[in-house]
Amino acid sequence: QVQLVESGGGLVQPGGSLRLSCAASGFNLDYYAIGWFRQAPGKEREGVSYIGSNGGSANYADSVKGRFTISRDSARNTVYLQMNSLKPEDTAVYYCAADGSGVGSWYEVTYDDWGQGTQVTVSS
Repeated sequence: QVQLVESGGGLVQPGGSLRLSCAASGFNLDYYAIGWFRQAPGKEREGVSYIGSNGGSANYADSVKGRFTISRDSARNTVYLQMNSLKPEDTAVYYCAADGSGVGSWYEVTYDDWGQGTQVTVSS
């Protein structure tokens, strides 16, 4: 059974850091593009970052460029989202998603499988 599980969310002060994890079971993440999306209260879900399969390039939304880094750990079958210099506007539920084509995109419809989400709250 294909499953994605996010973890690492929590409450952090502005300027702080968190590292989100997206662990996969049932398939090898290396062959999939992985996207990170987020949904803030009252807003639509938006793309944050995505990375192509097998060493593919990383892409970032303008709102997080220079602060967030997406990376893979093949040994752990996990993709990470390192989030630095967090701002209150980063508060949202963060989701990871897998795209079997290996390409990835900013569009939710591209992705076949989704995790359950992890809450990130940035507040003093």
